[in-house]
This record gives sequence, C-alpha cells and structure tokens, in this order.
Amino acid sequence: MNLPKVVADLVTAQNNFDSVAYAACFSETAVVFDEGKTHMGRKEIEHWITDSNERYKATMTPVSFDQTETESLLKTETSGSFPGSPIILTYHLKIADDLIQSLKITG
Repeated sequence: MNLPKVVADLVTAQNNFDSVAYAACFSETAVVFDEGKTHMGRKEIEHWITDSNERYKATMTPVSFDQTETESLLKTETSGSFPGSPIILTYHLKIADDLIQSLKITG
C-alpha cells in the first residue's frame, strides 16, 4: 500500500509508541478528535497520544488508504488492551504541507 510519508511516519510512530515522533507528524495548530474529546496543537496531541499509549498499547496495521481533494481516509486494524480488540478504525486526515492538519478517529 502506497501511503504518503507523513501517514507512514504516523503508523510507525504509533507502533513504536513514540509520542514525540507521532506528534511531529502534525502541524503546530493541528486538531485531533478522538473519544469525544478535542486536542489542539502539537503539545496537546503529544500528551493525548502518550496517555492513549499507556492505556491501550494500540498498534495499527493499515488496511486501506483513499484520498480525495479534501480528505484522506486510512483504515487500520487496531489491536491493543481494550475491549473488542482488534477493531477496524478509520482515520479521517486533512494533510497540507506534508503535515497533518486534523485527525478524526472513528470506529
């Protein structure tokens, strides 16, 4: 599967539980929507993914990737220490200037 570099970097950072590298995939003003909460800016995103990694130990395997003019959709099989694991999650990404501007994760 041919993923944009920033998306491939995001997957690698997640699977290595590297919160700093994960957050570096986002712009300084990026927004993440996950589990009913909004996380704004690279520092908040780093704190969110650190907490998420500690709670869920989630790893992701890309299943599909589709791109439109306005959004990229990454579907992953996500495994970790949470009920129902593994599950398929969809990452709704907006990418500009080789950085993620927004991410919404849905089941």
